[in-house]
Amino acid sequence: MTETQILRFGGSESLDEPGRSSSRNRLLSILDPEDFALLAPAFERVSLSLNEILLAAHTPIRHAYFIEEGLISIVADVSNTEGGRVEIGIVGYEGLVGLPLVLGADQSPHIGLVQAEGCALRIAAADLHMAMHKSASLRGVLGRFAQSLIVQVGQTVYANADLNIEARLARWILMTQDRLCRDELPLTHKFLSLMLGVRRPSVTMATQLLEGEGMIRARRGRITVLNREKLLDLVGDAYGVSEAEYERLLMRA
Repeated sequence: MTETQILRFGGSESLDEPGRSSSRNRLLSILDPEDFALLAPAFERVSLSLNEILLAAHTPIRHAYFIEEGLISIVADVSNTEGGRVEIGIVGYEGLVGLPLVLGADQSPHIGLVQAEGCALRIAAADLHMAMHKSASLRGVLGRFAQSLIVQVGQTVYANADLNIEARLARWILMTQDRLCRDELPLTHKFLSLMLGVRRPSVTMATQLLEGEGMIRARRGRITVLNREKLLDLVGDAYGVSEAEYERLLMRA
């Protein structure tokens, strides 16, 4: 695991109330001020480097990460896929990495891998547990996020079982665009083969099909979304369920 670079808000500094309202992390932005104040003294803002492992499998989880920018893949080790890994979920600025801590576990068989660089607010496991112990409302917000991520993983299982590779690729592009908030996405064929659990020639064929239909433009290491509506039509109901669940659970008035 590489050492995470601390950008600001070292351990001796705290985040004040304007930090909550201006945070790009959606979970933090909806917390009650009192709940944010429980977390703030323990936060440090860190950079997230490409391919950095935030969570290692079968290893005690030392920190949780409230993502402000970037994309993190939740990855399972699967021996029969190229590279031995397959993505089962993704997290961006809408959530946190280190969910087992919220659910009372101290480790996971899965890996948290940075797929698009960015930054996050990091908090030690003990400090997160202490804040959750003090606040039922904080536990409620984090628990509802856990539910939304469970639904996302379930939808991924459905997509992998029912959709062809082109539709699965389209779904992932839509989910990535949601979290990076831009049309140009940093996607290599190596990463796409990890995400889809297939070999690179299959990724190449699927990418070429979407490009031929005018949905995307593919360049080395980059995919640009050209027609989101076509991508949505291709994916159908495999996209939108977990997104709606997140909004229902966490963005309600």
